[in-house]
Amino acid sequence: MRVTKIEELSKARCKIFIEQEFAFVLYKGELRLYRIREDEEITQADYQEIMEKVLPKRAKLRAMNLLKNREYTTKQLHDKLKEGYYPENIIRQALDYVAGYHYTDDLRYAENYISGHEETRSRRRIDQDLRNRGIDNTTLEKAWQQWEQEGGIQDEKAIIRRLLDKRHYCPEEADLKEQRKTYSFLMRKGFSPDAIHSMLRIQDRIFCE
Repeated sequence: MRVTKIEELSKARCKIFIEQEFAFVLYKGELRLYRIREDEEITQADYQEIMEKVLPKRAKLRAMNLLKNREYTTKQLHDKLKEGYYPENIIRQALDYVAGYHYTDDLRYAENYISGHEETRSRRRIDQDLRNRGIDNTTLEKAWQQWEQEGGIQDEKAIIRRLLDKRHYCPEEADLKEQRKTYSFLMRKGFSPDAIHSMLRIQDRIFCE
């Protein structure tokens, strides 16, 4: 296998291309250790050591370090490792490793997210947020079921009322500009137009003028 290109990624790291295809990223010290140079061969033994020992260990440590600071969904963690230019099979090994210790758990993540946002966002908006984070529909439904079994219940109008109180919104005093601004704010939260209109005490026609 011939190293066809070495591209500097930073002061410390380089992207390695083998037979014209991107292979992996190594530190410059590792280039010297494995005697990797452009237009020269890399031995099968060195290639296997990098792919089977060096990169898997590094990806697992990277995943663990990321999870020290916050919780990630599987997709979010995958994307973070992808940003580090780890090959897909190496990423999968790292994801399987942290999942095996329950450091990642999409169901737990969804349950925590619902609990943390149930009083400020509609179910529609929460669903959208979680799907964007890579939570599948089956996991999403299980999370809501668990939330409901624990006594969770969502009253759209009550949530809107709390949000309006925080914004010091007064239906009787709000002018057209404030109504439109508040309407847009609540729509971004995922609430239904009917619930919003009811709580703001507005008519559809004001948004057509």
